[in-house]
Amino acid sequence: MLVVDKPHGITSHDVVRGLRRAYQTRRVGHTGTLDPMATGVLVAVLGEATKLSNHLTQSDKTYVAQVQFGTATDSLDAEGAVVDAVDLPVNWLDAQPLSAALAGELQRTEQVPPAHSAIQVDGQRAYAAARAGKPLALPPRAVSVRSAQVVSTSQDNSASIQLCVSKGYYVRAFARDLGARLGVPAHLTGLRRTHSGVFSLDEAHAFPPQADALPELIGVADAARRCMPTLVVTATGAEQIKHGRALAPEHFADGTIPRCEVCGLLSTSGTLLALATADGASARVVRGMRRP
Repeated sequence: MLVVDKPHGITSHDVVRGLRRAYQTRRVGHTGTLDPMATGVLVAVLGEATKLSNHLTQSDKTYVAQVQFGTATDSLDAEGAVVDAVDLPVNWLDAQPLSAALAGELQRTEQVPPAHSAIQVDGQRAYAAARAGKPLALPPRAVSVRSAQVVSTSQDNSASIQLCVSKGYYVRAFARDLGARLGVPAHLTGLRRTHSGVFSLDEAHAFPPQADALPELIGVADAARRCMPTLVVTATGAEQIKHGRALAPEHFADGTIPRCEVCGLLSTSGTLLALATADGASARVVRGMRRP
């Protein structure tokens, strides 16, 4: 695994392609797309770590968003064409109504995705339909906003806002909806992801990596320890895993099995053997790992 600080102007898949070349492997993915305009934490998974992707994509994400009030665009960000605008006086944006609007956003349980998104409806990408002038009617999706607070406001009626949100939340749509709460058009002018689950900018590496000084990857077992519960199995337990059999308490080093939706099963030497689900009485392998 590698935590990348994605630069402005490239896609998340551009990062994947670059890492494939740098580390000479086809098995590279990531755990949450960033638009070309956005920067910040992009967690890349390589080799066996790609098997952790489904778990990691469920993690909350934290962003610092720049929102401009007074204009709206068709893509909901600065790369789109202006579709609505109103004249706002200098210093129109007041911190108190903005904070109240954010408090309303904290109550959100559903969000309508942007028309310019990669969502597919009947095999058609939403952004392709929008560009063709026939935007799709996208149904709302279940989302959660964990926290939202004003970082700063400017005289030009823009604001910097930090928010932590669930999987599936579109920050471009956040700018649209925040403007609607204040009764004005708005769009996103900048976005930086600071955290993706437990991974943060503090450990992110610049992209592209230097060929003569490739960053050291986070080992798959270490990655699992950081992002999910891990359990140590005995040698007998390792054999059970190898043959795809369920594990009982006696197959674990401490003789107990907790309840966990997803957990990593480690050998006594610290190798990640499998991902499993556990109900307190037994554990069942959901994804085996290739053994070194």
